[in-house]
Amino acid sequence: MSNAATEYTLAELCIVAAAEAFRHDGEVLATGIGVVPRLAASLAMKTFNPDLMMTDSEAYLLSEPNPLGARGDDFVQASETWMGFSRIFDNVWSGRRHAMLGPVQIDRFGQSNTSALGGTYQQPKVMMLGARGFPGNSISHPNSFFVPGHNRKVFVEGECDFVSSIGYNPQRLPKGRALADVDIRLIITDLCVMDFGGANHSMRLLSLHPGITTAQVLENTGFELEVADEVPVTAAPTAEQLAIIAALDPHNQRAYQIKDNPPGDRSGATG
Repeated sequence: MSNAATEYTLAELCIVAAAEAFRHDGEVLATGIGVVPRLAASLAMKTFNPDLMMTDSEAYLLSEPNPLGARGDDFVQASETWMGFSRIFDNVWSGRRHAMLGPVQIDRFGQSNTSALGGTYQQPKVMMLGARGFPGNSISHPNSFFVPGHNRKVFVEGECDFVSSIGYNPQRLPKGRALADVDIRLIITDLCVMDFGGANHSMRLLSLHPGITTAQVLENTGFELEVADEVPVTAAPTAEQLAIIAALDPHNQRAYQIKDNPPGDRSGATG
């Protein structure tokens, strides 16, 4: 790989950082829900983990990830084998899947909310997508999160308004399950990269994006984080990685995933 490129967007930085979640997965089904997670999984497949399995979101496994958006009439996807819903579920329950998605709330346990905000569940202030398959997915296979706006409304004090997925909360473990069964890999935000590798599965700050301080992360998080004396800076994308991302996203959908599409290095930013 060559030296890091001099110019890149925050979305591209997050894609590269999020791809690291899939580095050591080997042959598992990667499911990136949303533009940044999908590009992250595709980048991982195209570079350091070619064994990743990727679907066309319908019924086929691909040997090459499909680019995002409209494709020309001459485009032929690289279908490798059939993979209908029954085989997808076999992957899910066996643990051979790694999903990355973007919850609306995440608490100190790693529990997430994709269902409802405020009020009661019967009469919430805001109703969202719903838990759907997330409860079973979260206890059956690894999950990672992408958060485009790191703030206290997302990283909430106390528990999520509604718990859609299992986390490291012993009070909510399903019968017969242990904390060791929970596997939350990485949390990538517009400020930093985190995991749950702290003491007693506490959330831990792994790296700060260029130009971001520890104080900014703590100020925008509603609970305590484990922070080392020295926190590294998130690695910038290389020219090769940026070229792959551009090919995977020819319509530049990534430019609309983080507010105002800021530069990846905010060292010179004010305010």
